[in-house]
Amino acid sequence: MSDTAENGPVLAADGTPLKRSLNRALRVQKTRAMLLIAPLLLFVLVSFIIPILSMLFRSVENDIVVNTLPETVPILAQWDSSTGELPSEEVYAAMARDMIKAVEAKKHTKLATRLNYEKTGIASMFRKSGRTIKKWDPEADAPFKEKFLDLHKGWGDMDVWKTIQTHSGLYTNGYFLNAIDMQKTPEGAQAQPENKQILVKLFIRTLIMSLVIMGACILLGYPIAWILANLPARQSNMLMILVLLPFWTSLLVRTSAWKVMLQQQGVINEVLVWLGLVADESRLVIINNQFGTIVAMTHILLPFMILPMYSVMQTIQPTYLRAAKSMGATNWTAFWRVYFPQSIPGIGAGSILVFILAIGYYITPEIVGGTKGVFISNRIAYHISSSLNWGLAAALGTILLVVVLILYWAYDKIVGIDNVKLG
Repeated sequence: MSDTAENGPVLAADGTPLKRSLNRALRVQKTRAMLLIAPLLLFVLVSFIIPILSMLFRSVENDIVVNTLPETVPILAQWDSSTGELPSEEVYAAMARDMIKAVEAKKHTKLATRLNYEKTGIASMFRKSGRTIKKWDPEADAPFKEKFLDLHKGWGDMDVWKTIQTHSGLYTNGYFLNAIDMQKTPEGAQAQPENKQILVKLFIRTLIMSLVIMGACILLGYPIAWILANLPARQSNMLMILVLLPFWTSLLVRTSAWKVMLQQQGVINEVLVWLGLVADESRLVIINNQFGTIVAMTHILLPFMILPMYSVMQTIQPTYLRAAKSMGATNWTAFWRVYFPQSIPGIGAGSILVFILAIGYYITPEIVGGTKGVFISNRIAYHISSSLNWGLAAALGTILLVVVLILYWAYDKIVGIDNVKLG
């Protein structure tokens, strides 16, 4: 038998078993490490994670209807719209009681805005009706159905009541359906009218243009990164300052500069006309379209591609190329077979960085893209700041996030995220 079996477990200096003492020491180290990063984790959770999750939750949240119309919703749920008849007097009476309370609490305008996303015209109907309904007596025995029909013709519209009934649940998939050019109706999910089908096109355009911008950054950034990595330190540092110079200039200023350069009376067209390459009456249309967006965004995102590639190329030993040439390889063969494979991790890191930044840009496409060069992010910004349809904005953002995660997963399977390096 071993000494451990004969004499018992090995003991630490304080008399406790050594294994238990080591485990306790490891727990103390882990606890100290967690306490050190706890403030940062708490800050990220409160200022970043929770707000994002709260915003994304708006894509399915729909409690405003049932909270504003607590009496109407359960009674209206029993109404069969297929009969072609308007709801009963009981529904109108419940609506009157709910609307009187909602007007007093000033909630009817929020409800109107929510329902107006689904059917245009409901907002004005609720606002106009609210001025009169607040004077009604909820305990009166008057036929509220007739009063509503006399108040506004919309209360006699079957589609209005169908909209209220369809969108009265606590949660909804309507925002996600709208995000893919569909709509939630009493008959189920249906395609939006053809003149409203724009969001899927914007998603496809955003992905394609982001890939084009990423490819352009690779083609332009690789030679620059190679030069920076192979020049003497003094010259390389001077060129690096030029690469970093755009970071010291406002994004809005850089984008506005491109707007001046790309317009038909701008610098580029004037130079081309002066050189005789373009006729004065045939000036190039290179702004307010996809080309203008790609040019401006490639210039803005190019440093984000150069820096990762440069940091990786700096770690490639020149002796590898000299060894390849000493064995008979040409300059091109040595570069392609030896140097380029070692620089791929930098290309991967820069590509991910540029693509993710490009897919979420909205300032540059808004200024130089016109109607043909905007991204889905411009639509998200519009719904957050202008239409205030935060539910649809959250649904669009969620879909965009899922698409990015899927592409990230595909990249990891094809290339391997472990192969991505920043130097």
